[in-house]
Amino acid sequence: MTALMDLRIDAHQHFWRIERGDYGWLTPETPALFRDFEPRDLLPLLQRNGIAGTILVQAAPTEAETAFLLGLAAEEHRVLGVVGWTGLTGPRAADHIAVLAREPLLVGLRPMVQDIAEDDWLLRPELGPAFQAMAELGLVFDALVLPRHLRPLEHVVASHPALSVVIDHGAKPAIRDRTWQPWADDIARLARYPNTRCKISGLATEAAPDWRPDDLRPYVEHAREHFGADRLLWGSDWPVVTGAASYDRWCEVILQLTQGWSEAERAALLGGTARDTYLTRRGRAPEGGRRSC
Repeated sequence: MTALMDLRIDAHQHFWRIERGDYGWLTPETPALFRDFEPRDLLPLLQRNGIAGTILVQAAPTEAETAFLLGLAAEEHRVLGVVGWTGLTGPRAADHIAVLAREPLLVGLRPMVQDIAEDDWLLRPELGPAFQAMAELGLVFDALVLPRHLRPLEHVVASHPALSVVIDHGAKPAIRDRTWQPWADDIARLARYPNTRCKISGLATEAAPDWRPDDLRPYVEHAREHFGADRLLWGSDWPVVTGAASYDRWCEVILQLTQGWSEAERAALLGGTARDTYLTRRGRAPEGGRRSC
């Protein structure tokens, strides 16, 4: 019998319906993405690659979209949990988060920090009660940040040690420009905090159009060196990833990049850490799937 800890979990994927009208970043100028993406599109990819389940992540800064995603998750057992969105700065944000948390499939919240004009937004003191509520309710803070946000993010991590923080897409280092600093030092500093995790996702999208796996390797290995594989999560970032690679290709690449890792390290990256991070207190357990290495 396949052990639960060995099941593959895609820790970061999206669904959307264009007609909803709350995806301001999606335009006809990106035709590959400017269409609906729903469970029927993803399920064959999961089956082909032995993925037992996914974490579905918001793509619009609206509670309406979060409700839409939770509805999809309720109908599709391979969606193990939803990272949604709500405002975190209102005077009753903590109370509102408590109401949202009544939904057991809600496993986290994600403000779209990368799209907020104020670089130091994470330093706002009014965010404190929201982060405290998330920690108490077992909700993960998914940090959609860019390298310039890593210093402010450290303040959040240090101020809320009970809050589980996942850095999406490795904070999107500028791989296409081969830029290393200050991203490398800032990531290493954040990794010192035990409440942080890092997603190995979205990296191909940050690379040059003719990228090769070795272009990504230094960034993956740097994250492994400082976080350890047991605090890394693999995610596809599907369908956004299709601008740089197919789902199948990204699965092949992550196996190639981790070829020299131990079985335990691969198991953590490809499913174990996602389970421990998102599904210990909330969400649903995966069924079936393939061993992660």
